[in-house]
Amino acid sequence: MIKKTSIQIFEEKKVRSVWNDDEEKWYFSVLDVVEVLTDSANPTDYFKKMRKRDPELAEYVGTNCPHIEMMTPTGEKRKTIAGDTVAIFRIIQSIPSPKAEPFKQWMAEVASNRVDQMQDPELSIEQAVMDYKRLGYSDNWINQRIKSIEVRKSLTDEWKRCGVEEMQFATLTDIITRTWSGKTTKEYKQYKGLKKRISATI
Repeated sequence: MIKKTSIQIFEEKKVRSVWNDDEEKWYFSVLDVVEVLTDSANPTDYFKKMRKRDPELAEYVGTNCPHIEMMTPTGEKRKTIAGDTVAIFRIIQSIPSPKAEPFKQWMAEVASNRVDQMQDPELSIEQAVMDYKRLGYSDNWINQRIKSIEVRKSLTDEWKRCGVEEMQFATLTDIITRTWSGKTTKEYKQYKGLKKRISATI
């Protein structure tokens, strides 16, 4: 199962997501969706109360919303509750928010863009540039980031060609990073204050 983690942008707010190549669909962070639609300072508590008030929703979420690894704001990977488009639409029905309909349209656009990007990879880079600009990054930072993504992709493509399993990519990356920096990838990111943002895949 190949999963690609990304951060989508809805009205200047981040929504973590994972593209599942096997199922060919997005999984979105439920808590990020709740936060976007409710502006709650504690989306975890808000969602917990939602499920408590609505047993049917609680049962649906338990059956249809798996826990998937996504990046935290500190750059660590942790499992969080996630839902595909159908599941997110069901959850949205239980949230009284004027943003509900615009958010549904946005999700449809995200899905459509992914199909277009699979047919034309350059569109994926263009989307990343636009997202970075919306987040306020300088052109120089964006250029460096895109170059690093391209280098990373070339490296992983070569590893695949040599028969390296994807589960070994992180280990190889750690070895490379430790060789020139003396730190693991995680330690180096913490040292530099770097956080994975948009369309970054490990």
